[in-house]
Amino acid sequence: MDTFKIDLKGLKEDSTTLEYSLDKGFFEAIDAPDVRSGELRTQVVVNRSSGFFKLRFHTVGILHVPCDLCLDDMDLPIDTTDEILVKFGEDYREEDDVIIIAEDEGILDVAWLIYEFIALAIPIKHVHAPGKCNPAMSKLLEEHSAARSGEQEGEKAVDPRWEKLRDLKMKSEE
Repeated sequence: MDTFKIDLKGLKEDSTTLEYSLDKGFFEAIDAPDVRSGELRTQVVVNRSSGFFKLRFHTVGILHVPCDLCLDDMDLPIDTTDEILVKFGEDYREEDDVIIIAEDEGILDVAWLIYEFIALAIPIKHVHAPGKCNPAMSKLLEEHSAARSGEQEGEKAVDPRWEKLRDLKMKSEE
């Protein structure tokens, strides 16, 4: 994980581009709670100006995450671009989109930042395309959902309000 540590003091004025390959090893090493594995590439462009650094992260690739319905792994495309500012100060702290690092150290570890940007790009709901979920799990889910909603074999439970509306509709058609 040392490759994710950027020595900001050692960077030349102007622009520096760094590239990282992210795979299952990265997510295991960072102990990622939401992502199991993936194949992604991150490009970090560091622009140094007097007094601060502007970092632009562009990550593209495929994540392997569990489907919310069947729990089988699914491929989720990721394409995200994020920016942060970094300044030197007395000690490390974060303020909105500005990170202040100790000037005497001058090292910024971007591994967790990259992970956070990826995690923020994951949609709240992630499910397989229709018909692609695990059929056995889909059947179990359907059976349990039907039992919970009060459906009996071959009989659909109907909200009494809908039943009354149907009665009104039938009377109006007569």
